[in-house]
Amino acid sequence: MAGKAAAPGTAVLLVTANVGSLFDDPENLQKNWLREFYQVVHTHRPHFLALHCQEFGGKNYEASMSHVDKFVRELLSGDAMKEYNRARVYLDENYESQEHFTALGSFYFLHESLKNISQFDFKAKKYKKVTGKEIYSDTLESTPMLEKEKFPQDYFPECKWSRKGFIRTRWCLADCAFDLVNIHLFHDASNLVAWETSPSVYSGIRHKALGYVLDRIIDQRFEKASYFVFGDFNFRLDSKSVVETLCTKATMQTVRAADTNEVVKLIFRESDNDRKVMLQLEKKLFDYFNQEVFRDDNGTALLEFDKELSVFKDRLYELDISFPPSYPYSEDSSQGRQYMNTRCPAWCDRVLMSPSAKELILRSESEEKVVTYDHIGPSVCMGDHKVTEPCRGLGAGPEGRAVVGFPGWGPFLLLLPLFSASFVCFTEEAKLVCFYLTLIKYQKVGR
Repeated sequence: MAGKAAAPGTAVLLVTANVGSLFDDPENLQKNWLREFYQVVHTHRPHFLALHCQEFGGKNYEASMSHVDKFVRELLSGDAMKEYNRARVYLDENYESQEHFTALGSFYFLHESLKNISQFDFKAKKYKKVTGKEIYSDTLESTPMLEKEKFPQDYFPECKWSRKGFIRTRWCLADCAFDLVNIHLFHDASNLVAWETSPSVYSGIRHKALGYVLDRIIDQRFEKASYFVFGDFNFRLDSKSVVETLCTKATMQTVRAADTNEVVKLIFRESDNDRKVMLQLEKKLFDYFNQEVFRDDNGTALLEFDKELSVFKDRLYELDISFPPSYPYSEDSSQGRQYMNTRCPAWCDRVLMSPSAKELILRSESEEKVVTYDHIGPSVCMGDHKVTEPCRGLGAGPEGRAVVGFPGWGPFLLLLPLFSASFVCFTEEAKLVCFYLTLIKYQKVGR
């Protein structure tokens, strides 16, 4: 769809957060998370706020149901959200329907001053005015205001029960149409399997699923629009190349199970220095002796191994990464900057956009472009995922100030990070990413 961008001064905040950990420890992690989230809202006062959550409800959804309801009520009625008089909440809560359940939650908040915004009805194929606050859950498949799909089981056959999929909504803001896609891709089931080949077999699975989503949102059923895809992509570093680089001068010891002869552990030792252990690798263990490698200069030296997005270089754009890997942070509330020794740290949480969305963001009346892609809450434990934001030109914000991101959020923030490592420290399932931008300059939006 072609149209005009929103008038100068319309602020949009996009946030992505894997919140699974929040429901395992609501008294501590959830309070930290909400406090940091509200602070970002208060600081930037966006007119349109989109929050994409993954693993909503935690690992044990049935036991966490009461915590889910409380969390949603707090987001809708908290003092920090009083100026948002319209909201749409889409929660995939029907965990009994394994063929459809994705555990995704998409929240959209509209400021009372925001006019000329509508949401697309995919069944009626027309836009509808947004009024009041509404919550949709259970069978989202029958809700015409979104498209939701769970990836087929054969995409990831070794996982007996997966909650990976996507939710898509479409919005029109001052005649500017854009899709917002909440996505959760497949993880690395085993560090040992990921290490075997370059690229890993899991990388290929994620490419297949992401390609399916991109084809789906630009097919012929609806007019084309710019799109933002933000969520937990589970992108990992090229494990084989990383290990070979980190352990260049090490010797490898292979440990096998006595009964099956299956490889269960790899131990990399220095050739000298009393054969000090540098790295221990197991199915769910990545214990490297020096975590500072992943934090020094925001992990810049490791970006050459962040290759998964390159397959989609003509279809997806990302601002320059200038923050440490967003996952897997310690879930210990006293270890806000510490990584867990479960996986090789990686930029799992991202904010990506179509080529036309890139032009919408980066083109301005002036050659001066200020956009930040960073992480938020670098010293606060909010889960195992941190939020990330982009650093590029965006223009001026609602008060005429430069639009910048906040350091400390994890890689789930496109333009503005919420928590650190991307902003706030999260547990494994508590990723959070933010995207803050000011829509500027009238221009065409279609692909």
